[in-house]
Amino acid sequence: MIVPVILSGGAGTRLWPLSRELYPKQLLPLVGERTMLQETLCRLEGTPDLAAPLVVCNESHRFMVAEQLRAIGQVPTAIILEPVGRNTAPAVAVAAIRALAEGGDPLLLVLPADHVIRDAEALRRAVALAAAEAERGKLMTFGIVPTGPETGYGYIRRGVPLDGGSSAYAVAAFVEKPALETARAYVESGEYYWNSGMFLFRASDYLRQLERFEPAMVACCREAVERAAVDLDFLRLDAEAFAACPGNSVDYALMEKTADAAVVPLDAGWSDVGSWSALWEVGARDADGNVSHGDVLVHASRDCYLYAGSRMLATVGIDNLVVVETADAVLVAAKDRVQEVKEIVARLKEQKRGEALLHRRVNRPWGSYECIGEAPRYQVKRIVVAPGAALSLQRHHHRAEHWVVVRGTARITCGEKTFLLTENQSTYIPLGETHRLENPGKIPLELIEVQSGSYLGEDDIERFEDTYGRA
Repeated sequence: MIVPVILSGGAGTRLWPLSRELYPKQLLPLVGERTMLQETLCRLEGTPDLAAPLVVCNESHRFMVAEQLRAIGQVPTAIILEPVGRNTAPAVAVAAIRALAEGGDPLLLVLPADHVIRDAEALRRAVALAAAEAERGKLMTFGIVPTGPETGYGYIRRGVPLDGGSSAYAVAAFVEKPALETARAYVESGEYYWNSGMFLFRASDYLRQLERFEPAMVACCREAVERAAVDLDFLRLDAEAFAACPGNSVDYALMEKTADAAVVPLDAGWSDVGSWSALWEVGARDADGNVSHGDVLVHASRDCYLYAGSRMLATVGIDNLVVVETADAVLVAAKDRVQEVKEIVARLKEQKRGEALLHRRVNRPWGSYECIGEAPRYQVKRIVVAPGAALSLQRHHHRAEHWVVVRGTARITCGEKTFLLTENQSTYIPLGETHRLENPGKIPLELIEVQSGSYLGEDDIERFEDTYGRA
């Protein structure tokens, strides 16, 4: 049995402004109609002996992850919530501990949720080959057959073929990101692969060997799982135990130290989509080499990546640029310098600007809201509540609210009263009054909320009851 372990904890800062800390790239449809998380699972369809997945994600992303899995009919064994990031080795360790607790000793297929793989059948063949070796105790990784001298990836040097004449090899060495001339020599030798960060091994083998090299890490992970709490569809790791865990990657913590590391070559149109230029490389280009998304008009422009998120984007006479437009930000960058976008994100965080964290439209487990206007002492939002969903029973200490229903039916609780509102009807929620908004209908509820008061921050919420287990 093969259990996919999907690692969905990254922030994707190099793809700002589309990827934000609370809405990262793995949850976005960057290449096709499905999100990258969804594509990661869908491309495994047809893999023999495939079990339900384990997903490890950031606590802040939990409801979006759960909804995206539901949308493609995936019922995970668990969605494990990391209270803090500790890199991939602890994330895989808690997944292995959880998998063993479910009974048996499955193979774990560890996949980051933010990769592009064009040839799913080639991946499934590589998985079958790696699984046969993992059954014999090998710790398998997948080496990407390089298409050029890439300096942005680590490399794996293959050693001798494994017994039996298979297409799998012992790992001779893991190599850090090389200089350009060194990368050219690696590619020309035919002995080196890009390090994909994907693995396959038996759960018990991973834990046993990791414990040999990182005993404190495994001890903390065991304690975090033993003291974990079940919350709706989620497994919340114990925050104190997991925070004490040493952080490290699977490569550094284990694969570079073990004598049982082996590699399967993978030639499947792979990309880790680590930058806007990488998205340009995997995108569908027009006759002038431009990749366009959204309402884009192009004139005399070449080899550009152009993304229009909320309005028309027009270009005239530009070459080798990345232009990305969202409702609240525009990025213009030279295509060969897009790795430096992370510096913009760092400055936004230093200035405590919300554009680093959220889009103007913010997803919630009950639906979404979008700020459509604001000034000192007032804010206007468009709120959408999914059918059957409800906000928490709450109150605010610094603001009052007016609600106007524009579509659907709302059930309102305001103090001791509960009543229905339909289209074009409105109500007033006084400052300090306990209230709740629900959608009892079968279509999305849309309303306009006007907030007024001395403080309008999202943290001015005191919750009394909540369907989604939020504090």
